[in-house]
Amino acid sequence: MLVGVISDTHDNLEAARRAAKMFSARGVSLVLHLGDIVAPFTLRALRDNGVERLVAVYGNNCGEKLGLREVASKLGYEIHEWPHLLELEGRRVLMVHGVGPAEKTRMLVDSLAKSRDYDAVLYGHTHAVDNRVVGDTLVLNPGEACGCLTGKKTVAILDTRELRAEIIEI
Repeated sequence: MLVGVISDTHDNLEAARRAAKMFSARGVSLVLHLGDIVAPFTLRALRDNGVERLVAVYGNNCGEKLGLREVASKLGYEIHEWPHLLELEGRRVLMVHGVGPAEKTRMLVDSLAKSRDYDAVLYGHTHAVDNRVVGDTLVLNPGEACGCLTGKKTVAILDTRELRAEIIEI
């Protein structure tokens, strides 16, 4: 299964549209959003541009949680507090956003990966690409879709069978 992974859209509608179209073109069947969607209209932009299935977690900048939940529900999407665990093709995939400075988030993610409880730990928040293996666990941060800190708008495609990810600049 090919899964689109996106984080930190921060209401950049053009980036959300480009990501959605690329995911559709690449045959992605599910998109995971790792937080900081920010406003509900970003969810509509994803849907309008081809994202049929989406599971998201809230980020620290998702202040309009009720609105996000309502719009997600109307669109047939899911949005959860993190951590959120899902099983994809027998793989245990943990979705988190992050907390505090980037170093704290990386410490948390590394601890989760070292626990060997998950096949993949996916996170956002730091706006920095991270695609590596810790023990037998894939650790993946697709970077920032918004491009506001690094100047690069990136997402990832996760292959759940091979348990590897490709980072793509949109």
